[in-house]
Amino acid sequence: MSRFQVYRAALPEVCATDPHRMVFTADAEGRCEVFTWDAAARHARRVTDRPGGTLHGAIDADAYVWWFAEDARGVGHWQFQPFDGPFTGCPGRPGLTGVPDGTARGLAVTADATVALGIGLGDHTTVMHGTRGGPGREVARVNGPAALAGLAPHGGLLALTRTADAPGAVTLLTPDGTEVAALPGDGPHGRLWALGFGPALDDHPTLLLVRERGDRYTLATWTAATGTVTHDWCALETQFTARWYPDGGAVLIRQDRHGRSLLRRADLARRTLGPVQTPPGTLLDAVPRPGGDLHTLWTDSTHPPRMRSTAGTPLPPLGTVDGRVPGTLRDIHTPGPDGPVHTLFSFPESTPGPHPAVFLVHGGPADHDRDAYDGTVHSLVASGFAVARVNYRGSTGYGPGWQHAFRDGVGHTQVTDLAAVRADLVARGLIRPGATGLWGTSWGGYLVLLALGTRPGLWQAGVAVKPVADYAAAHAAATPALRALDERLFGGTPAQVPHAYAHSSPIRYAARVRDPLLIVAATNDTKCPPAQIHSYLAALDTAGTPHESLWLESGHDGYDGGDHVTVLRRAVRFLDRTLRRTARTTPPPRRPAPAGEGSAHHTVEH
Repeated sequence: MSRFQVYRAALPEVCATDPHRMVFTADAEGRCEVFTWDAAARHARRVTDRPGGTLHGAIDADAYVWWFAEDARGVGHWQFQPFDGPFTGCPGRPGLTGVPDGTARGLAVTADATVALGIGLGDHTTVMHGTRGGPGREVARVNGPAALAGLAPHGGLLALTRTADAPGAVTLLTPDGTEVAALPGDGPHGRLWALGFGPALDDHPTLLLVRERGDRYTLATWTAATGTVTHDWCALETQFTARWYPDGGAVLIRQDRHGRSLLRRADLARRTLGPVQTPPGTLLDAVPRPGGDLHTLWTDSTHPPRMRSTAGTPLPPLGTVDGRVPGTLRDIHTPGPDGPVHTLFSFPESTPGPHPAVFLVHGGPADHDRDAYDGTVHSLVASGFAVARVNYRGSTGYGPGWQHAFRDGVGHTQVTDLAAVRADLVARGLIRPGATGLWGTSWGGYLVLLALGTRPGLWQAGVAVKPVADYAAAHAAATPALRALDERLFGGTPAQVPHAYAHSSPIRYAARVRDPLLIVAATNDTKCPPAQIHSYLAALDTAGTPHESLWLESGHDGYDGGDHVTVLRRAVRFLDRTLRRTARTTPPPRRPAPAGEGSAHHTVEH
């Protein structure tokens, strides 16, 4: 634990007209802030200095630095300043004037300083358009969750995305609000995602898309002349994303497959798909750059993220971990009704098994655990625990069928998989049956509460960080995007399908919980609101269930490293005490070195 550092690894944004000028987010005295990076001088300059930290940053073709100044609830506005700004923390100019504060729903800036941005305002999303620093004009206002997916290079066409299975999953608009096309993602068409416009500066912009069709994900494009063209020669069995090459003739595909990454180059004119060599593990990002350069951010379970430029361009330094990361990784496949459940199992080499074990449960549910460095896994393995990261049904990276397999109901399907993997690891002699715990954040925290309530005594401890505890109450108070996700999962609102929400809600089973439980919550959480957690804690009190709680003065997505360290220390001590019944004190993590002029260390988002 003494070597633990907190950082958020991300590739820098690069100026389109000067590839040596970049913007990235990094640690600044325990908070995430925006920095510039001059690759020619190998010099970093801190731009933002805000009490709650700053995560979202960008750079436009004129090398203006952009950031989203938000409060703990995620509400704020876009600002910008020159690359060589006057001093750290200098107030920026509004990206567009007259735009109300809201949540960030997308930003795009063309080479001629045309700006488009999406702002979430309550239950609707507004798309604004204008010239950098000038007045913003409303292009469109739509109900429900939506986001700006791109602005064509000539500035005359915008792409707006809604949920991928909506009748108008992607809408093309002109700056005066005229609808050019609505691309369906429902019914036989298959779900649809927009990935951005091609780089060609002409009157016929091409929008890159991914279509889910049957058991495949397929590359697609749209132009006004052709409509949507599905490229069946480029179909993969698991999820992928893609980025345009600078010449606009090909795209780089980054595929998530069974907890690891694959890279491919798709040539649209030749209709060919070829591999791009990358080491085994996970690519957190990969971006083609001019001149044949390729920026990648690679990691695996025993190597913290590393940036690389194939052309040797100096990239910003990453905060990292000194020395060798402890532990050995093993892939475990447990038989299940919809196919094998894949687990990334990390364990200490220094002590023989079976080990006390912590199941680190990912959130989402549309996400998955990767063969990637994780500071929590590092800390637990260094403390003598084995760690199981289970890609339960509902996880991405294993194909559409796996992601949509909810045969036991929302949450219950995932708990079934967690229990099956636990039994498998016990049978293999890898973990101790009387010393297994659960730890999850957000939807992962929800699964922790549901598992402890529906299968009392199977687990010996649980840590639930910012969880859904009462599904109906959380739905009523959450953001529009989260309400839409709930309604897709359950097939309706709590008023329409009350029994489904009640069946999958942890508060229904709170009286059955008998294993020690630590709940971490945030007072400004808009995704897993605090009121429904208070209700769950009250239900535990009524039942006399042993539990602890920790409240953070932050939102769901905190950018302060100190909160992460606080949660990590409290949770590891709690698990050490409950699973091993020891009084050992965990040494406090070392804080990252401050990042000032010319140096930077990244910080991780919780």
